[in-house]
Amino acid sequence: MSCCLTEFCRVQELRAVRGCLFSSQKSGAEESRTLSDNELSWDDSDWGSWESPGGKEDGGQAEDQVETLDAPWLQDCVLSLSPCSDLLVIARETKAVFLSAKWRTDEGGRDKMNLTMSWSGVLSTEEGECVSSVICIPLASQKRSSTGRPDWTCVVVGFTSGYVRFYTEGGVLLLSQLLHEDPVLQLKCRTYETPRHPGVTEQHEELSILYPAALVTIDGFSLFQSLRACRNQVARAAAAGSDMAPPPPLAYKKWGLQDMESIVDHSSVGLMTLCAFDQMKNASVLGGFHASVKGSPPAMNQYITVGSGPYTGFYFAVEGSSQPLLSHVALAVATKLTSALFSAASGWLGWKQKNEEEPVQKQKPKVEPATPLPVRFGLPDSRRHGEHICLSPCNTLAGVTDDFGRVTLLDVTRGIAIRMWKGYRDAQLGWVQVCEVRGEQESPTPPPLKRHAHFLVIYAPRRGILEVWATQHGPRVGAFTVGKHCRLLYSGYRLMGLNSVTSQTRQLQVNQVCLLDPLSGVLRTVTIPFHLALSDKKSERAKDLHLLKRLASVLRSRDLQPGLLETEAQSILLDIKHPAVKKQALESLMSNRNAPVSCLITIIQTLLASLEEQDAEVVDTTLIQTCSSQLKLLQLYTNIHVLNTQQSELAVPDVIDDDLARVGPILQRYLELTSRPSVSFAHETEGSLPVSDFLSQLQCDGDTVLLVQGPDTDMTLLGRFVFWRCVLGQSPLLQVCDTLQHSGISPQQLLSLLMCVWLSEEKEVLKHPETVNNLHTLMTTLSSMKGAVDDRWDGQSVCPWWQQVRTVCLQSDSSGAALLAALVAQSAAKRSISTLAQSKVGRNLQWSVEHLKCISGPHIQLGIASMMWSTFIVKRFSAVAFLVEKVGKAPKDRLCRRDVGMGDAAMTLFLGSCVKLLQVLMEADSRVEEEVPPLLNVEEVWGGAEGPASLAELALEQKGVHYPLVQHHWLLASLLHAAMTFNLKVKPLSLFDSKGKNALFRELSSIQLMPSGEADPALVAIRQEFLLKLLSGWAQALADADSGGCVSGVCVDSWLEVCLDLAELLQVNPDLLRRHLVCEMYSQGLDLRAEEVMRDVEDLDVLGSQLLVLAGQRLSFSLLHTHTQTRPAMELLARLPPTLCTWLKAMDPSDLRCPAVPLSRSARLVGHVIEMLPESNAQYSLALHLLETVETLGGEE
Repeated sequence: MSCCLTEFCRVQELRAVRGCLFSSQKSGAEESRTLSDNELSWDDSDWGSWESPGGKEDGGQAEDQVETLDAPWLQDCVLSLSPCSDLLVIARETKAVFLSAKWRTDEGGRDKMNLTMSWSGVLSTEEGECVSSVICIPLASQKRSSTGRPDWTCVVVGFTSGYVRFYTEGGVLLLSQLLHEDPVLQLKCRTYETPRHPGVTEQHEELSILYPAALVTIDGFSLFQSLRACRNQVARAAAAGSDMAPPPPLAYKKWGLQDMESIVDHSSVGLMTLCAFDQMKNASVLGGFHASVKGSPPAMNQYITVGSGPYTGFYFAVEGSSQPLLSHVALAVATKLTSALFSAASGWLGWKQKNEEEPVQKQKPKVEPATPLPVRFGLPDSRRHGEHICLSPCNTLAGVTDDFGRVTLLDVTRGIAIRMWKGYRDAQLGWVQVCEVRGEQESPTPPPLKRHAHFLVIYAPRRGILEVWATQHGPRVGAFTVGKHCRLLYSGYRLMGLNSVTSQTRQLQVNQVCLLDPLSGVLRTVTIPFHLALSDKKSERAKDLHLLKRLASVLRSRDLQPGLLETEAQSILLDIKHPAVKKQALESLMSNRNAPVSCLITIIQTLLASLEEQDAEVVDTTLIQTCSSQLKLLQLYTNIHVLNTQQSELAVPDVIDDDLARVGPILQRYLELTSRPSVSFAHETEGSLPVSDFLSQLQCDGDTVLLVQGPDTDMTLLGRFVFWRCVLGQSPLLQVCDTLQHSGISPQQLLSLLMCVWLSEEKEVLKHPETVNNLHTLMTTLSSMKGAVDDRWDGQSVCPWWQQVRTVCLQSDSSGAALLAALVAQSAAKRSISTLAQSKVGRNLQWSVEHLKCISGPHIQLGIASMMWSTFIVKRFSAVAFLVEKVGKAPKDRLCRRDVGMGDAAMTLFLGSCVKLLQVLMEADSRVEEEVPPLLNVEEVWGGAEGPASLAELALEQKGVHYPLVQHHWLLASLLHAAMTFNLKVKPLSLFDSKGKNALFRELSSIQLMPSGEADPALVAIRQEFLLKLLSGWAQALADADSGGCVSGVCVDSWLEVCLDLAELLQVNPDLLRRHLVCEMYSQGLDLRAEEVMRDVEDLDVLGSQLLVLAGQRLSFSLLHTHTQTRPAMELLARLPPTLCTWLKAMDPSDLRCPAVPLSRSARLVGHVIEMLPESNAQYSLALHLLETVETLGGEE
């Protein structure tokens, strides 16, 4: 949370750049070295900054050239960096080098930007002229789909001859114009900025050119249009292979700066309007007592110059006092106009007619005189000479350097010096504007306008230090030790060509201040947080940073007890106000290696609870997400750690013994050849992993957990912590895999961790053959997870899941472990193929039934359904029934595969499809007598064709079905489907009498002796018990679905109807089932669903008595069995009638699935009980007392 100096770019080929710019001196230096090979010379390259140039001897020209090359050569050059950092121009004398940005990928896979030479050459065209100033102006794109990046960058170069020339990034000359006959001192640009406050004058774009006694300004809009037109004309001329037509001259304003002895630098503040008081004050000072004041204050352009006599001058040019100068207008009426307000600069060559002859001597273009502009006021200091001025982005402050080694801070609006720094000789200045972000705001409610802070960056080359100061009177907030020969690059402008509309959609991030190191070629930018501009007395962030330092000191203490650490860290996190600082404190706490897991969980739970209590509009949602994700990872770490301490009770079968016996001798020989002494540490062999390392290698992305894999990340320790004890058979494998699956880690990443730890522990796995079977179990379990193996994989193509295993084994150096892993993967892949084939059978049957429902004709529908049942289904259906009857409950996956040929999940899907198919048979049979069988017409062409009968003909040839027998099979299929769905214990065939058992699995068209009359009461009791279990399981599934759990294969809206249909066929009282379901739903906390079912209950007296017990259990839990009993609740318990108190103490809340429900819902339940019970019932008065108690307790809470 402090200033930082960040590298963002590197300048390549610095030697080549220096060679291009110093080529003449380099040749002279090599010649001098050849003449004096045996002479001893001192390296006095650093003495030049302390001695005057006049102190050198006359005969040392060669030595001077050598020193120039070895000395800091960049100080003798003119530099300009584009605000977008994509173009750097370095010029010296007549030559220049353009360096453009290129992105390259380093060894670590990160993209980095480099500046490489794109053009180099000579810019001077006039004899004796040199480059004196350079500026790079990026021009905005005019396309609506632009992302904000510049369309191209124009390089503006000023020369000592007075010419100003405009070039493209490729060094192509676009425009050249002579504006004044003195050398160009400075080029500066001002681009459009959105006014931050209402009432602030909107500034126009402008290019200003400073001469020793004149200032030329060019309007940005006209310059932008002219440059675009010139660039398009150059492109068309290049494409046509012709010469470029001479462009029209630029319109500009020229001011003659008066009343200053010398001017070396300037800043154009922009358009300003005085207030009424300042207008009257200026009129009185300038015009005296009788001066007249205009009704509206005039708009003026303010310019600030630095130099000598005065040291700083303030100029004000009233808008409209000077008209733009146009050279073609001036040349046409030059003999008639005497005012200097209309002048032109005709610096373009080749404006003559084709039939004119070439003049012998080239004449200079005509230069118009400047409009005089006197200095309004200044800062007089006869001994002080200003050197540079740097205007702040807000146009209210400016930094000025002088020859006394001072840096002065000016208030531009008032025209006074407000601060001065000493000891900064040859200083270079820059400004950084920082905008306040939402997480840094002091007040809980965000202000309507964002605040901005300005920092002054001072580079002192004599001391080799870069400092950052808070303005106006703030302290130094940052200091960096850098080289003594660097250059501070500050542009002070952005894209040219924007306006109030386009600037809103194109937010370009620029590096405001850059530091170029010529020795390494590194470009660095200064990053400053906003809070450094705030006062320590008023800033809550200063207090938060103090708390952050305190937390760091607490975490560094090695003798701190866990309880004290938990108390201190929890107090500090709750006291920190700003979300950004609080997040940083949380990250430092999570990265501490000495903090216990239980302590971290408690701290995050407390912090998360405090955040959830805050207003949703104020609290930082990202901080809540961070806390939730860290808490989820800590719970995962705790669960895995607990499972690693448990012993495995699962007997792992030997599945690849034959393959092991075949490769056993090879592996034994391999182990003998590769065994060598090695050193291992205790923490490595134990498989322990600090919680900080665990958190650093995992991150949450919503509901999923991702592995953080970098180029240098070692996932071996994480893999050992998760899987190593499972590989050794010392931890419950299936529970570990189930925990990992519910955490949200993808199966692919889990497989990568498993293979990593397996291949890294080659010596151990070769010594313990039992680890192979454990690996097989782990790999099979992982491959059966959702998202591991694609369901559409047909076994004939390459599966990405098993290709991952193949790739890891091929790239591994552990050949023995890789061979075992390949054998295990081959066996697991075969099982996976079998599982997929079985699941496809169930899915295909399900799709077939759905398509069967779409057949409109009942005769064809009945025939096809009969063929499906007798051909594909009845044999496997009988196998399922006999297996469930044998086991007495829903069988495990292994038994299902052995006896039925499909897994338990596929068998559940198969039974559901059987129920639907039998329903289609019954519906089709009921509609057969209502419709006439269809006639199948065959075209004459096919009349004599021979071949098998069509499917429709076969369907019509099928015999009709016996409806009671189909219904009898539907009853069995529904019972089996319910048992598999809710994992119920039942012997399905025992629910039928002898006649019912004999009728099963017969031809559906045959007439069988079906059960009739009333069933045996003992048999009905067994049926009733099963249906009650079914409803209890359905209620539990509903509760899990409402709480966000995932219940596969459960249709939460249809099982009540199915159960009532089964009750009618099994001769079970349906009202008894409804009452049981209502009680189960209230027990699960599903009050609204229970009220819906309660409407159909007939015996309300019995239901009222049952629900009264449930209400008493809920109230007993609230008063007697909660861990956080309140004082009002205890007082209420003491005031209860003895009968009610004794009755509540006799209640057992453990029978409730969800005892913790709101008291309002319990009061509503008691109200229903009072409505059901008649007043003559003995429990009616007890219900009234219970309702009064619940309402009293709810009102006190």
